[in-house]
Amino acid sequence: MKKLTWILAASALALAACGGEETDSGTEGGEASKDIKLGATAGPYSDMLNAAIVPSLEEKGYTVETIEFSDYIQPNNALNNGEIDANLFQHTVYLENFETENNMDLSALITVPTAPMGIYSNEFDSIEAIEEGATIAIPNDPVNGARALLILQDEGLVELDPDAEVLKVSERDVTENPKNLVFQPIEAGQLPRSVEGTDLAAVPGNYALAADMDLLDALALEDMPDQYRNVVAVSADNEDSELAADLVEIVESEEFEAVIDEEFVGFGKPEWMAE
Repeated sequence: MKKLTWILAASALALAACGGEETDSGTEGGEASKDIKLGATAGPYSDMLNAAIVPSLEEKGYTVETIEFSDYIQPNNALNNGEIDANLFQHTVYLENFETENNMDLSALITVPTAPMGIYSNEFDSIEAIEEGATIAIPNDPVNGARALLILQDEGLVELDPDAEVLKVSERDVTENPKNLVFQPIEAGQLPRSVEGTDLAAVPGNYALAADMDLLDALALEDMPDQYRNVVAVSADNEDSELAADLVEIVESEEFEAVIDEEFVGFGKPEWMAE
């Protein structure tokens, strides 16, 4: 009987030890695991994660894997499903629309420097040189189309209806077009190639960089509203997590801005960076 009791006690201790090891693999002293995955679309924002954010996370004790996506759908699906812990690829307008359309609850933590849309041309060397009746290719989707028209207004090439909703303006809202520009809406991904075939093209920054275009070659760069600058996003459940706080601290650091100034020339900085 005593021998049986000893065997049962030993078995119980062994099971308890196994259970303790399993708990420790997912936590450190009761804290969340620091093995994390961050997502971004391939290109400048994956580069931004790896150059300006991941090294500082590793200094804080995180083990980081960066996952690259080839479209704008999967990064949010992966975030919502818990396959990644944060992502960087989208602006606030896109995030909010995606949440609504897909019944998700995601949170933008902080805005980061973003590649601006630009007006590019192989025909003219300045805004002032643009001739009467020039054709300009603009994005055919509402969000980016509005951005293109706002740049043209900022440069004095068109005037827009002051009563129109700023983030949703379209060609219908053009009230004055003194140079009689001809608008040619096309799919945003085709805009870099359109520089060769049209007088002017309004090219979103991410597509310009993907086509190895120099942002500083633009005749004019967008002074974009912060709603169009990209954000670091997490699921709403993790908005108050240690990781979320660490990501905000890193992006707000002098080290982060120094990397942006050195490696991401031409990226427009958010309002909070200018304060």
